[in-house]
Amino acid sequence: MDKDYELKHHKLEEDNWWFKTRREITLDLIQKNKGNKSSKILDIGCAGGHLLNFLKKRGFKNLYGVDISETAIKETKSKGIQKATVQDSINTNFKENTFDFIIASDILEHIKEDSKAIEEYQRILKKGGKLIVFVPAFRFLWSEHDEICHHFRRYKKQELKELISNKLQIKRISFWNFTLFPIISIVKIIYSIINKKSDQLYKTNPISNKILYYLLKTENQILKKINFPFGISLFC
Repeated sequence: MDKDYELKHHKLEEDNWWFKTRREITLDLIQKNKGNKSSKILDIGCAGGHLLNFLKKRGFKNLYGVDISETAIKETKSKGIQKATVQDSINTNFKENTFDFIIASDILEHIKEDSKAIEEYQRILKKGGKLIVFVPAFRFLWSEHDEICHHFRRYKKQELKELISNKLQIKRISFWNFTLFPIISIVKIIYSIINKKSDQLYKTNPISNKILYYLLKTENQILKKINFPFGISLFC
């Protein structure tokens, strides 16, 4: 990720509708899979530590973070998450069978050999542990945003399924951000046609941010009961 973009990302992540609703669905997935306040949780690519801080405020005590960025780890530690370290997630220094949960939100697309990442996550997960993954979906949505973020790919559902199931048993796979898929898709396609540059991460005005937050919050509630057939992201 470009350095300037990283700083922008860290600044906006706390209040942005996208990140807030993703933190909430991540918490729901942890709880649905019998996570408790003592569960040992690792956030891969923890960035500024917003997810870990979100979990900390809800009573989770055993929180770890890794990121390749020293700036990200420094910011994470400033939030009181002391078990945060600079590490490459495909070759960590954790022992086998360490974590109850590993969270990898928008990480695999940054890794050239994503299969090695899954192999490492499987190694450090406890027997019966859970991996929660979010990735960007659909190659036709590729844009300058992906290039700025140094992505190697966007995923097809079958692609992600095959990648994960090579090492782990899949309990659930679905799309996320189904609600805004048509609008975001059209905007991305138009930008591509007219060659308009946009990193797609900018401060949303408070009213729009609130509306978008509640739209995705409602979607998260629906996702508790059904899977969506398409969306901007995939989770597994």
